[in-house]
Amino acid sequence: MPETALLFSLDAGVATLRLNRPEVFNSVNKPLALALQQHLRECQQDAAVRAVVLTGTGKAFCAGQDLAEITGPDSPEVSEIVERHYNPIIKLIRDLEKPVLAAVNGVAAGAGANIALACDIVVAKESAAFIQAFSKIGLIPDSGGTYFLPRLIGLQRASALMLTGDKVSATEAVQMGMIYKAFSDDAFDGEVAALTKKLAQMPTKGLAYTKQLLNGTFGNDLEQQLRAEGDYQLRAGHTADYREGVAAFLEKRQPSFTGQ
Repeated sequence: MPETALLFSLDAGVATLRLNRPEVFNSVNKPLALALQQHLRECQQDAAVRAVVLTGTGKAFCAGQDLAEITGPDSPEVSEIVERHYNPIIKLIRDLEKPVLAAVNGVAAGAGANIALACDIVVAKESAAFIQAFSKIGLIPDSGGTYFLPRLIGLQRASALMLTGDKVSATEAVQMGMIYKAFSDDAFDGEVAALTKKLAQMPTKGLAYTKQLLNGTFGNDLEQQLRAEGDYQLRAGHTADYREGVAAFLEKRQPSFTGQ
């Protein structure tokens, strides 16, 4: 894989991971999947990274699996690709102790759609679309799709979209609660930059604790979740950013968070 198939940049605390195979609509093959996994791990380890943006080059965000990789005579089983390529990506996104923003610049189909939906915040160009394309080739939704989509939009809508493979526009996705916001194509880059800058300047540990609470919320009953909130609030209350936030409030000034 050419080094440019996944572009990485870090600026003012914002790490941008850009899928860069526009000639195949940023479809994912083994080298790209492994590179994405590696960069997500590095973002976790690098204290200079305080927010992550996942986006694509060209007309598409990600068209899902590169079918050329699974149609040859010696191709691996689809289930093997899911287990080795996609499942680790989903787990890394959810375990990353920093906010991950999916900036959906174009069509997000199949695993590409579900990678986006695994992120903490999803925004899209108004011209973008989401497609659960698996049923069109006789497969089932993977990459966490059957986990995240029903929780985002409800079982009935998720079922319909997965069974029919119907396309959902970005505007429709906002209306049904699938994604956070849709921006006009012209305003998209500026809005993404403003949102990620805001995230990167916030109390990173507090955001990470919030994310971890959300990861557990659907598996907990109320008592368990209240207990978890207490545990994480104790941790948050011992951070430097908490002390800075309180001091800034009392001094009537803007806080300067360091992520510590």
